[in-house]
Amino acid sequence: MTLKNLNINEEWSLFLDRDGVINKRIIGGYIKKWDEFEFLPGVLDAIRIFTGVFGKIFIVTNQQGIGKGLMTEMDLECIHDKMTEEIGYKGGRINKIYHSPYKAEEKSIFRKPNPGLARKAKIDFPAIEFEKSIMAGDSISDMQFGRNAGMRTVFINNDKELIEQNMELIDFVFPDLISFAEILTEKK
Repeated sequence: MTLKNLNINEEWSLFLDRDGVINKRIIGGYIKKWDEFEFLPGVLDAIRIFTGVFGKIFIVTNQQGIGKGLMTEMDLECIHDKMTEEIGYKGGRINKIYHSPYKAEEKSIFRKPNPGLARKAKIDFPAIEFEKSIMAGDSISDMQFGRNAGMRTVFINNDKELIEQNMELIDFVFPDLISFAEILTEKK
């Protein structure tokens, strides 16, 4: 199976992880304010390309820094407002952002890899068909989330060992978001 075989069009939805996919991840920490947020190379162009391909684009992100009291819902909203503003300036679109403030030990249905955030999106956008959806993320938890919701998965990662150990969860692999976007625009 190739991405071209899927015939991706405006009927399809794209779900994106945030940290490590859209922006630089702070290892062992949390992005608590806008000046800590840094888009990864090519991401703004990638989202612009996705905007011309997918009918709906969502961000699904675990943000347990809120549950740990390190930041507030308002802090996260300010970061996401500025992020979507920048994406819009570059010709991209995000239809909605879904986040989970819960700590890992709470095992919430709304924390990836559980499919609660996908279910929220389906309530807000009933036309979503998960068999015509792709989850792109940089962690195995993202791949599990995609599978748990019935989506195709795109692993944004270069770790060959991690890829080999989890092939049953991964449909496609790219080193970064722009590589995934560019393959969608290649002529058939």
